Amino acid sequence: MPRPTIAALILAAGKGTRMYSDKPKVLQTILGEPMLRHVYNALAPRFGSQPFTVVGHGAGLVADAFPDMSERFVLQEEQLGTGHALQVAWSAIVSAGADYCLVINGDTPLVSPEALDRLLDQTGCCDIAFMTITPRDPAGFGRVVRDEDRRVSAIVEARDFSVAQHGPATGEVNAGIYLLRVASVGPLLDRLGNRNNSGEYYITDLVGLAVDHGLAVEGVQCGDDVSLMGINSPRELIHAEAAMRRRIVEAHIDAGVLVHNPETVIIGPGVVIDPGAEIFGHCEIYGASKVAAGARLGSYTHITDSAFAAGSVVREFCHIESAEVGRDAVVGPFARLRPGTVLGAGSKVGNFVEVKKSILGEGAKASHLTYLGDAEVGPGANIGAGTITCNYDGKNKFTTVIGPGAFIGSNTALVAPVTVGRDALVGAGSTITKDVPDEGGAIARAKQMNISRRLKKS
Repeated sequence: MPRPTIAALILAAGKGTRMYSDKPKVLQTILGEPMLRHVYNALAPRFGSQPFTVVGHGAGLVADAFPDMSERFVLQEEQLGTGHALQVAWSAIVSAGADYCLVINGDTPLVSPEALDRLLDQTGCCDIAFMTITPRDPAGFGRVVRDEDRRVSAIVEARDFSVAQHGPATGEVNAGIYLLRVASVGPLLDRLGNRNNSGEYYITDLVGLAVDHGLAVEGVQCGDDVSLMGINSPRELIHAEAAMRRRIVEAHIDAGVLVHNPETVIIGPGVVIDPGAEIFGHCEIYGASKVAAGARLGSYTHITDSAFAAGSVVREFCHIESAEVGRDAVVGPFARLRPGTVLGAGSKVGNFVEVKKSILGEGAKASHLTYLGDAEVGPGANIGAGTITCNYDGKNKFTTVIGPGAFIGSNTALVAPVTVGRDALVGAGSTITKDVPDEGGAIARAKQMNISRRLKKS
């Protein structure tokens, strides 16, 4: 018998009023990534890039954030509840030819592939399965109602729950993640109503309808695993981010990364760190950054989308974005590497140096107080303190080329486009506007004039 096929559907149309932001709730960030990205990551092992996503509020913004997923977006023009979202997306699910549909909210960034596998294990066993948790505070989550035999009879939204009508509360609540048999649930969708305190169509009402029609319903109990809960407020987002931070840092430590002062280290979910790397808190690493074994990242450093080769050292108080740091290269302290920076093996960018869209060759040095923008610096070149490349004329940007072994004296301005040749020397305090030949020398400053200085006597 062939294994049942499963489609995935993410509900991401809500505004998230309690987040106090015009931004769609699923675009609120956790460790530098939108919440929806974390959900996609959790689904990827089983569904790849194939989940459907229901969007509504700020749909254009969500599509801009996830252009690779937008072909499978379903628009919910009016946000009339989770049940309505399922109705809107149902034709896409049916067209996909799936036997089952996994439904998950886009505001559950802590959910893991392993947790989802517990629910997916119910495939072929029932018509509706959903995950339940028993948190310390059930707050506004839907209450799970069971009969005397502990069988699920309904899910009742918190504001509609009544002890007189539904019996004493057990503390078990709905986590909002469902597994639906397409053939069984389809006929029930038109029966969903909105006669409740919110006037919305709830997906949770499918459970009661299924029980009334004699379908098999299973609540998969997950204890107090609050990682399955959605995020509805800034406080909940902050707590979720803290939990994810701890989870990621501990995983890197277990894999062999040496993390000093780990409670102050932040590592994004897309960061790759090889065993044997060394990180000192406070340090923040985000995006698609990669850190090789033997690299050392110092305290109070903020890193995004950057790569660090073996033996590279980032000293304290640096800001690095979209840069590549080569083998045994040294950065900082107090350095800034902007997008497009590439540091060759053994090169050095020292304190109070800013580099933007520039390449430093092997062994090149800019040790202090320098700006290098749109520059190509050859191997072994030495850039003196106070040097700047004047790369912008108010309309266009130009490149400065500094040849291998060249020496640029302190307090020099290189007005691009300009080339300083191999092993050339530029005198301190120069403003260079013309090319300097290989092994040549250049000095461009006004002749010193000493003038008398008479002080008025009072």
